[in-house]
Amino acid sequence: MRRDRILLLLATTNAGKARELRHGLGRLPVRVITLADLGIRAEFPETGTTFSENARGKSLFYAELSGVPTLAEDSGLEINALGGAPGVYSARFSGPGATDARNIRKVLKLLKGVPEAERGARFVCCMVLSHEGRVLETSRGVVRGRIVREPRGGSGFGYDPIFYYRPFSRTFGELTAAEKHSVSHRGRALGRMIAYIKEGRPPLWEGGTARGGGDAPGGQGKKVLRP
Repeated sequence: MRRDRILLLLATTNAGKARELRHGLGRLPVRVITLADLGIRAEFPETGTTFSENARGKSLFYAELSGVPTLAEDSGLEINALGGAPGVYSARFSGPGATDARNIRKVLKLLKGVPEAERGARFVCCMVLSHEGRVLETSRGVVRGRIVREPRGGSGFGYDPIFYYRPFSRTFGELTAAEKHSVSHRGRALGRMIAYIKEGRPPLWEGGTARGGGDAPGGQGKKVLRP
């Protein structure tokens, strides 16, 4: 693998997701940048009906805006007793102005009275890496657990405090960052991306000048970020 660093854009505004992705990518020769670093304010409309559709759309959209390899993901919680909900609507499950706390309260309310045996759930993550108008790699990660009756733990984000992972006998909200990364849906999906980056295949190693600085594809931006 080449030792020089490459730029890699994380196409997310979710601080928790960005933190976990940075943690996983920490030992690679990449310079991780964010949408804010490039002054990109455009928002990709997540209108897809699947995690993979949303992840692909985001990756291609922000790769076009930035001009550098872009890693995007879409992920969420699927609960058996709710027919797979909240699914792709996980982040906005409780409506406009949704917060983690409100989303959790809605889930627990909907599951009130549901017995333990029927509270199975899974976290799903679909991840896409793209550059110069084409998808370079895709990956998917899944982790299974169940929904507890009240939040436990203050770590993580999203639905972590109510997602119980049996092998560790704790919720994701009670795990350390390293423990969660070792088993999480996002950690598993990222593993394949890391393997791809380690191979150092073109066009990932080509270029290195970021555009950014605009609200739509084709906007002129800055040429200040290089490996």
